Amino acid sequence: MTTSEMDAGSGARPADDKLDRTVLRIAGVVVLGAIMAVLDTTVVNVALQQLTIEFETSFATIQWVATGYMLALASVIPLTGWAANRFGSKRLYMAAIVLFLIGSMVAGMAWNVESLIAFRVIQGLGGGMLMPASMTILTKAAGPQRVGRVMAVLGVPMLLGPIAGPILGGWLVDSVSWRWIFYINVPIGLIALWTAWRVLPSEERQPTGRFDFAGLLMLSPGLALLIYGVSDIPAAGGISSTSVWLPMLAGIVLIAGFVVRALNAENPLIDLRLFRNRTFSVAAVTMTLFAVAFFGAMLLLPTYFLLVRGETALQAGLLLAPQGLGAMVVMPIAGRLADRIGAGKVVLPGLVLIVGGLAVFSQVGADTPYWALLSSLFVLGMGMGSSMMPIMSAALSTLTKDNVAEASSSLNIIQQTAGAIGAAVMSVILAGLLATKFGVPTAQGQLAATAAVRDPRTHDVAVTLAADSFASTFVWSLILVALCFIPALFLPRKRPAMPEDEQTAPPMLAH
Repeated sequence: MTTSEMDAGSGARPADDKLDRTVLRIAGVVVLGAIMAVLDTTVVNVALQQLTIEFETSFATIQWVATGYMLALASVIPLTGWAANRFGSKRLYMAAIVLFLIGSMVAGMAWNVESLIAFRVIQGLGGGMLMPASMTILTKAAGPQRVGRVMAVLGVPMLLGPIAGPILGGWLVDSVSWRWIFYINVPIGLIALWTAWRVLPSEERQPTGRFDFAGLLMLSPGLALLIYGVSDIPAAGGISSTSVWLPMLAGIVLIAGFVVRALNAENPLIDLRLFRNRTFSVAAVTMTLFAVAFFGAMLLLPTYFLLVRGETALQAGLLLAPQGLGAMVVMPIAGRLADRIGAGKVVLPGLVLIVGGLAVFSQVGADTPYWALLSSLFVLGMGMGSSMMPIMSAALSTLTKDNVAEASSSLNIIQQTAGAIGAAVMSVILAGLLATKFGVPTAQGQLAATAAVRDPRTHDVAVTLAADSFASTFVWSLILVALCFIPALFLPRKRPAMPEDEQTAPPMLAH
């Protein structure tokens, strides 16, 4: 019997087949939801100053509009793996959209800062379920042999969110109203909800054990406390503050307790036995280091344009566009190559490109030519497009269909937590360097730099000192990316094998 006959008999998909119309339609639906969730992590940032004035509050308080969303996002992710198996990925995805839409509508109607923070938490609960549910749906639809290509599709909004968010948010705040940064989600969400009902394949509910409420009560608050403590480092001026180390310690203790329980429980919230899979573990470690470096750099780039080069929020967002363009050019190619030759052979060159892009910023000054900055951003985007989603696809490619939901949840927890830590670490490094150069306490570093830059008498000296601080901080980001090479060397360098339970025909459309 020939290989083709065996494939035909088993219903297996050829290793080099293209994404068929069914998978592309499913990908288009889930990307709509992913765009909403990813954009809302960045679109609010440029509106914080306007919201501070609108509600007559402090910047420390208004920051919770962003932090509350992030905490809710991380807290709900552990629930999604069990919920996807118990109720089906389609039902979970649609429920997440509904919850996100409710949060968006009431956030746009907020009457004070407390109500806005509360409604952003509702948004975060829905947004936290959208991305892992999207990953689960796409992976099940395409199978392991094509997971790189569908992850590339899903990765576009993940990489473009930090680029498009500030641009969209700046335009809406300047030209319409801050309320429309939330209302804009309503038409997108309604379209996503209708197309999900029409297009996504229905699934039979998988048998699940009793829900691990004890695990949820340890992991979700543990993640929330850890991220809260880390996110408070810049405002507190260091890790020695009680508002930083106490919640971080409590979060670590709760997460450690969850790990002990998960290793012994019959039906844990997240099956840690997934980490016995060598490829999954290596990809998880690579993703951790990558997220720390990636989100840290994302925080630094717009701040450099705002503080050192004196750009507006909208202009800073537009200047970051080459990064998104670089990712768009490379990502589809990287996804296809990851399926054909293995993620390891794609991720390593991608990391080289990121190192090259960051190397320019590690030497940045107050008058570095814009052509050099924009060219470096394009190279940086190409590197990100070649790295992030192939790492994800490597983690999922060797798992069975039954493990995909829990694995997607685990990877999203890792990405969100590591990203928050990376952003905080880079903030602390930058604030410390600025404080040293301007002779103020760490907590006042950025404020002092901003005041000095705006003062015509000290402007020239201040921008030089600030640029030096950014360059030194980018060196640390460069070091973190370089560390990614160590686990990335162990990523698979050949076409992923097809698990036994994938020897079935692609799912049929149903609604």
